[in-house]
Amino acid sequence: MGNNTEKKIKVLLGILSTDIHTRASLVIAQALRDAGMEVVFLGFGLTPEMIVNAAEEEDPDVIGLSTHEGFHLQLFPKVISKLAEKKMDIPVVAGGSIQEKDKPFLESIGVTGNFGPGTPLNTVIDHIKSVSRKK
Repeated sequence: MGNNTEKKIKVLLGILSTDIHTRASLVIAQALRDAGMEVVFLGFGLTPEMIVNAAEEEDPDVIGLSTHEGFHLQLFPKVISKLAEKKMDIPVVAGGSIQEKDKPFLESIGVTGNFGPGTPLNTVIDHIKSVSRKK
């Protein structure tokens, strides 16, 4: 039997900008819950400030960002910068329509994963477990 007092990995998920593609994020949220994680899904239309403010309030172990509109090069660095300004050391994992050529830059600023459509759910789950503050 496992230790029932062990705290679950808490993941904060949000979709940046005016992107209304929620289906993949909802599938990921359910898969993470099925894997025993706590998920706070903020929805879509979010700004970097909204993500960081929610992270201050929720104290997640991982932040998951999504975009399908191509604003990842503008918005993901803003999230990373605002987290750093507030001295919040929370791993950031991303998904959505992220071009291969953009992944090295995102990795260099600390955005890991950068998963695209068709990524197996277990790959995402395992990655979140590996970067979580609750390793």
